Amino acid sequence: MNSTPSGRTAHEARQSVQPEDSETRERLLVAATRLFADSGFARVTIRDICQAARANVAAVNYHFDGKVGLYTAVMRAAIQTMQGTTEEARSTGDGKPPEEQLRIYVRVFITRVVGGPPSPGSGAPGGDTWIHQLMMREMSDPTPALDMVIEQVIRPRLAYLCGIVSQIMACANDDPRVFPCAFSINAQCLALLNHRGAARVNPAFAMTPAGIEAMVNHITEFSLAGLWAAARTA
Repeated sequence: MNSTPSGRTAHEARQSVQPEDSETRERLLVAATRLFADSGFARVTIRDICQAARANVAAVNYHFDGKVGLYTAVMRAAIQTMQGTTEEARSTGDGKPPEEQLRIYVRVFITRVVGGPPSPGSGAPGGDTWIHQLMMREMSDPTPALDMVIEQVIRPRLAYLCGIVSQIMACANDDPRVFPCAFSINAQCLALLNHRGAARVNPAFAMTPAGIEAMVNHITEFSLAGLWAAARTA
């Protein structure tokens, strides 16, 4: 194979990616996903990522134009998955009463938060747990990617949940009581990120299939009671 001509840009070189290049790129993404979720953007170095991915330190620049580009690729993958969570809740609940839409939203979200088996070879926590760990890191130590997450995931997701809440409360979507209620429901689901620690205090928090369904019922019924009470306030 001829060597890359002098003056050829990195972008041009990437247009003819060899199989081994694709494998290296995937290993970098897998390693970066795990490390960024564990430690956040600032604490992870290119050397850390390349060592975990068994790649040359130049590989991050070659495939992603640097650490920021790699982090952006990881965040885009997370965003796509989170958008899928919202869409699953929306499509499954389509046409159903708002109380049932709420239950479906809680079930889909909790199942994703708790996580199932990790993808083979991913090195990441089970299910979508890695995404929520990554988001917690991003919220506590924001990068420019946070704006992308807010606009593409958080704002649309809460808008959908606010629509459900406003129907249950029989009030306008922009009623000042709606957003705090939607935010509180979402927060209950996110709290289960620490379900393993909670299960050590109380075995009822063990997220077996039966435990998940029990928690779905609890959060749904607890939230409905709160919404009905809030609807009675002026």
